[in-house]
Amino acid sequence: MGTAVTVDAHHHLWDLSVRDQDWIEEDSPLRRDFTVADLRPEAAAAGVDRTVLVQTVTVAEETPEFLALAAEHELIAGVVGWTDLTRPDIADELARLRELPGGRYLKGIRHQVQGEPDPEWLLRADVRRGLAAVADAGLVYDLVVLTLQLPACLKAAAALPELTFVLDHLGKPPIASGALDPWAGDVRALAALPNTVCKLSGMVTEADAGAWTVDDLRPYAEVVLHAFGPDRLMFGSDWPVCTLAASYGEVMDATVRLTDPADRTRIFETTAARVYGL
Repeated sequence: MGTAVTVDAHHHLWDLSVRDQDWIEEDSPLRRDFTVADLRPEAAAAGVDRTVLVQTVTVAEETPEFLALAAEHELIAGVVGWTDLTRPDIADELARLRELPGGRYLKGIRHQVQGEPDPEWLLRADVRRGLAAVADAGLVYDLVVLTLQLPACLKAAAALPELTFVLDHLGKPPIASGALDPWAGDVRALAALPNTVCKLSGMVTEADAGAWTVDDLRPYAEVVLHAFGPDRLMFGSDWPVCTLAASYGEVMDATVRLTDPADRTRIFETTAARVYGL
């Protein structure tokens, strides 16, 4: 591959005997357990030796479980967890999480904004107060949003310059349709703010899952490559969700092919290490 790839900044794990993942359809190949033991050989084969484990459900118990996994497994170098941003004691709750076993691995917070019916959910006063507490705690905030929610992301990031916002999955562009606008303009506007970062992740599942090519992904990757630059871009596999369209290795290979050799150390290692404090 010609690059020392080390950090996967975005993947998931779940155990259905502990908790249902109600977003997974009954007949989906994702409806099984995905554990560290499953991840480890995939990551090793791709040259990855550190990962960031990201929340999947809005359940308070998940984050302590993920922190304990990070404490147990050297592969997991950071956790992006979930807590209710609107709770009045949000600052105390973030402090409590960091006192738990593995609490030092808490690097960020994420909420399933993509599932909120209000396109301006991020701009609510109670949410903004929670985001400010995330910043005060020295954590970052991951954005999992739909394209139509990008304008609210821009306003939220502009209002909270002290908080680093990490855009997951390029903001879910319409790769399958081939359309670039209005997504591209909104992403460029977001990238113009210095407190924003983007993950090169989630592209294969936004493409035509059965027949995507690297060339299908390229126009979207090029938008964020030019908008954010390699110092504010990081690789994420989005495993195991990616397996709906590609293997871990295929996602890695596609991302390598979409990036310039001179940029890869930053995209595959140093940006994630800096942003998440790995």
